[in-house]
Amino acid sequence: MVVEEENHNNEEKSKKVEQVKPFTLEILKLIKDCQQQHGLRHGDYQRYRGYCSRRISRLRKVLKVPQGDKKHFKKRDVTEAHVMNSRADERFLHIPLMLSERCWAYAMQLRQEANTEPRKKFHLVQKLRKACVFALQLDELCKVDRCDARTRLESQAYVSWIHGTLQFELQLWQKAAENFKQAQIIYEKLASALPEEDQIPYKQRVEEIAPSLRYCAYNIGDEKAVDLLELRSQGVLETFDALVSQTKEKTAAVLHEVLWFGMKIPIRVERIRLFLVSIEGLDDSLKHAEDNQARIKILENLFIDLRDVISLARDSARTEKQDQLLLSYLLSIRIERTSQRNLLLIMQTRKPQDCVRLLDINIQQTTELTQNESIKDNVDAYRYYEGQLRGYRTLRSYYLGKVQVAQKKWKEAAVLFDSSFETVNKINTANYISELKELLQKIKDNAAVDTVNAQANFVLDQDDQQGIQLPQKVYKSKKPLVERLDEFREEPQLLSKNPNLVPVPPAMEPVPAKPLFYDLALNFVEFPDLSEKLEGGQPKKQQGAGISGFVKGLWGWGSKK
Repeated sequence: MVVEEENHNNEEKSKKVEQVKPFTLEILKLIKDCQQQHGLRHGDYQRYRGYCSRRISRLRKVLKVPQGDKKHFKKRDVTEAHVMNSRADERFLHIPLMLSERCWAYAMQLRQEANTEPRKKFHLVQKLRKACVFALQLDELCKVDRCDARTRLESQAYVSWIHGTLQFELQLWQKAAENFKQAQIIYEKLASALPEEDQIPYKQRVEEIAPSLRYCAYNIGDEKAVDLLELRSQGVLETFDALVSQTKEKTAAVLHEVLWFGMKIPIRVERIRLFLVSIEGLDDSLKHAEDNQARIKILENLFIDLRDVISLARDSARTEKQDQLLLSYLLSIRIERTSQRNLLLIMQTRKPQDCVRLLDINIQQTTELTQNESIKDNVDAYRYYEGQLRGYRTLRSYYLGKVQVAQKKWKEAAVLFDSSFETVNKINTANYISELKELLQKIKDNAAVDTVNAQANFVLDQDDQQGIQLPQKVYKSKKPLVERLDEFREEPQLLSKNPNLVPVPPAMEPVPAKPLFYDLALNFVEFPDLSEKLEGGQPKKQQGAGISGFVKGLWGWGSKK
């Protein structure tokens, strides 16, 4: 009997264990939602830190894990016993997560303040160390059997990311790169295993890690894995001076002259020389960028630096005539890169009128460049820029046809599409940049189809216009509209300021009399007294009128019988 009771108790315990639900803690999604709702949408780390403190206080109160009473403090951490309790829920894991987030938010706040107060750098590192301690505590709790596989992976990725952030601040580039790479791999795997609507925060975190990872690779010495211009566009290298200093350290040979259409241009200004060295790999940077928006960002940062360099070259050209050719070269770089930026914008926009406007800018700037005194007589420069202009005009003709399509001018659109298709087949695109080649290839693929569609729509419109029968005569009538509502006639007078709608004033109409009216009125007619006009009649005596007579008559006084 004792053995049977023990077996029965074991079965009941196993049933209770089976009824315990495993924890699923979506760490990244949870912290992203909290950050967006409590300050980090606007970069307010102090507000987010305050929210984390209040959240921890509420969790400890609800879960009954206080740290002492009002007078005494006694540290109490969340342990494995709390998590394994059958009545426990996943909110126990929120406490170490919020503790780590609070320390991280404080560290990011100190990073913003460290720009003006360098001593806060040490406080920043201390807070990141505490964040790592709480992250490791969370990871240990997530390793118990109560948590599922997704929670364990999320905790591992979070720990790697926090440690990578600390080591990045300490400039331990090798260890930081290893932790960032581990976190990136885990988040990529999680994103691939989840449905599409749940992948957004994980892909965003992978994109956030990428610039720091490339900067670590650059400091380690792996130049192939990093691109300075791309790092700068993503905010890791904030100033041009940092970019120049990093480039100067890695460049053994110093640039003294450049070759431009067979002309050798000497470079005497140090800042201009370093700038030209830093943009030697610009085309490779644009190829390795993630999308068109990232490429536009790289080019816009280049324009900021190029403006200062052109200013220096212009000041130098006022005293040294030899530097005028250098100024023309820098201006050509600005015009060509501006045209490239406009082509990238054309790839993104959907409005053909905006594309036409951008191409007009490209044509105008390139035409002005061909008229520059430095290269006006250069045959190679003339051929190169004329080829560029031909490509821009072909693109403009095609997008102008798109504008005509939007206005339903099919005949003009068909002519423009056909012209662009014929021209693009004659163009040699060997010397064109990749963006211009891609857009011209789009014309080759689509212009013939667009031409046929425009011609077909033009024929259909002609048939519709011939099928409509318009009235041949325009009638004029003196009758008002209210008297001929059953007739349709086109009268321009009805659309004028004085339309003939109704007669004003209306005509008089006879109304039938009612004899019964006079019969009823006869009962109330009083005829005059004609007795005095009869023969032998006597006239009535007239009585004096006055107040006394009125009063006597009123009360019946003075009556004569």
